[in-house]
Amino acid sequence: MSFSLLITGGARSGKSSFAEKRTLSYGAPVIYIATANALDEEMEKRIQIHRERRGDEWLTINEPLELADKLLSLDGRGACLVDCLTLWLSNLMFAQKNITEATFSLVQAIDARRDPVILVTNEVGGGIVPENELARRFRDEAGRLNQVVADAVDEVYTCISGIPLKLKP
Repeated sequence: MSFSLLITGGARSGKSSFAEKRTLSYGAPVIYIATANALDEEMEKRIQIHRERRGDEWLTINEPLELADKLLSLDGRGACLVDCLTLWLSNLMFAQKNITEATFSLVQAIDARRDPVILVTNEVGGGIVPENELARRFRDEAGRLNQVVADAVDEVYTCISGIPLKLKP
């Protein structure tokens, strides 16, 4: 197993920028695994802004569902940044996939990699209890996913106002 890192935090907390810098610290080549689906114009713009910020040194691969398989297939090609687990989770939920099995496969893939992997996720449990069942299920599943992955990786950081704070080793 190589180095693995989970970075969590709220929206616009600096998670992605911190993750990109950490991934680049391993040297080229670097791989960005995007889990987002561009379902509307606003999301297309967000994706474009992320791509422009990263620049041409990144190999960008979109993988909305089969994240574990993609991490394994890319091993040996450089450090991978996965951005983000919460979008991956929502994709799994809408595709009616087994989240427990997908999480287990992800943890196995992280453990099996020789190249570093850095994962970004959102902390969604700090607000009020959502008013509908789907939102509550998402919040609960995200909390479980984050706990399992945090336990499996070498280091965990949270970002607040652009400042990364180390939570684990």
